Amino acid sequence: MPGGLAMAALILALDQASKFWILDMLDLPARGQVGVLPFFNLTMVWNRGVTFGLLASDSELGQTLLTGLAAVVVGALLVWMRRAEHWWVALALGAVIGGAIGNVIDRVRFAAVVDFLHFHAWGWHWYVFNVADAAIVCGVVVLAADGLWPRRTSAPAP
Repeated sequence: MPGGLAMAALILALDQASKFWILDMLDLPARGQVGVLPFFNLTMVWNRGVTFGLLASDSELGQTLLTGLAAVVVGALLVWMRRAEHWWVALALGAVIGGAIGNVIDRVRFAAVVDFLHFHAWGWHWYVFNVADAAIVCGVVVLAADGLWPRRTSAPAP
């Protein structure tokens, strides 16, 4: 579990540092978009929903419900982390927890999540996301793989 908590703290720190830089140093809200590479831009998006803008809500009640739901999920994930049997599960849970907390902080501060990473190629544009979102997706992929991977069981004694 200590590794999972350290991962959560690392993701939270990276997420909040990147958002500080985007908002306060680069002032991306005023710029709107900054081209970085032919396939990557920094694009300012205020996400009022959950992943990919689903369940978007501009109302205070909607934002409060999304924040409360995220807090409940974080609590459940902490319980799961405490019971994790493998280090990679604890790290994956830590990534999801750190990302969720980072996005909750945004909801409390701004009533929206700060998204700014924008990949695109050949006219195709992926959803704009942030460090917290990337950590959540990576953590969930590891958890899904762990759940799908067959377990080795010891052979019964003769």
